[in-house]
Amino acid sequence: MKGLAPLFLGIFGTFAFSWVGLTLIPNWQIGHLNPQSDEEGTDIYPMPQSGMVTRGARVYAANGCIYCHSQQVRAAYSADDIERKWGDRRSAPRDYIFDRPVLLGKARMGQDIANIGARAPKEEESPSPTGGASPAPQGAAASPGVVASAKAASPPPSVGGSPSPASSPAAAPAASPGSTAPKVPRSPAPAAPLVSPSPAKAAVAGASPPASSPAAGPPWPEQTAGLPPMYSAAWHHVHLYSPRSINLDSNMPSYRFLYETRRITDARSSDALQLTGSDAPPVGWEIVPTYDAKCLVAYMMALNQSHPLKEVRSAGPSAAASPAASPSPAPGGQPAK
Repeated sequence: MKGLAPLFLGIFGTFAFSWVGLTLIPNWQIGHLNPQSDEEGTDIYPMPQSGMVTRGARVYAANGCIYCHSQQVRAAYSADDIERKWGDRRSAPRDYIFDRPVLLGKARMGQDIANIGARAPKEEESPSPTGGASPAPQGAAASPGVVASAKAASPPPSVGGSPSPASSPAAAPAASPGSTAPKVPRSPAPAAPLVSPSPAKAAVAGASPPASSPAAGPPWPEQTAGLPPMYSAAWHHVHLYSPRSINLDSNMPSYRFLYETRRITDARSSDALQLTGSDAPPVGWEIVPTYDAKCLVAYMMALNQSHPLKEVRSAGPSAAASPAASPSPAPGGQPAK
């Protein structure tokens, strides 16, 4: 009986110490953060969201989106989120001061969407009349299919960056009359693969593995002809209604219960979904989003952590410099410092 009091005090002290260290001190440190502003008080981040965004957050949580998508860009030393172009900096506690609750998520069946609002196209951007690929939205990597077709259409440059003599029309020797033009050896340009080969496969094929680039990201969904611009509000509605119309390999469930099919009475609604193929409604009918669907899309369009913070270093354009701005290599093959 004499040892019960010390045992009880030991157990109570252990739990109390853990609660102070894991709950009280962090809340004292970051629980009362204020928005960041400049000296003039004009550039304020973050800002309270509208009522539609707040309702959209509840629709997002109620439909289990948090089980497959996270909203936290991890630091470069612990993950490749910044290299995947999921954000230019890691997430910070100040990003979530107006979120109740904070929908961080812990699983990633899909990509991180902490900055999905930053990938929305600009207002002046619109789908091309021919139904081709629209310009890449801000903050999103170029589509692998577009890059592959551009590489296949352009002549292969030489080591120094200028066109090779074999592919340059001006460098070809002019054939004099009565003489046979010399045959310039020209190797056919190989088709650019959609997915870069792994280092193991490259070693088997006898080629050196491709150098990793900070601009290389995950295979973003390609712009499909007849669909709205990628990551626009109309694109999100199509993605929620029929995910496999955008990505055939998607395992995302369809949220068709957030939309309603109605007969076109006078004119087609401006909110009607741009669906093609088997997803298109019958003639004389249209599919429009409900208020919950509009709130959900408004919430996703508001997810944007691209604003720089003083306490977090951003991986700006200097981290992913273009080849033209990169330093010239030294004679030894290493970049000149």
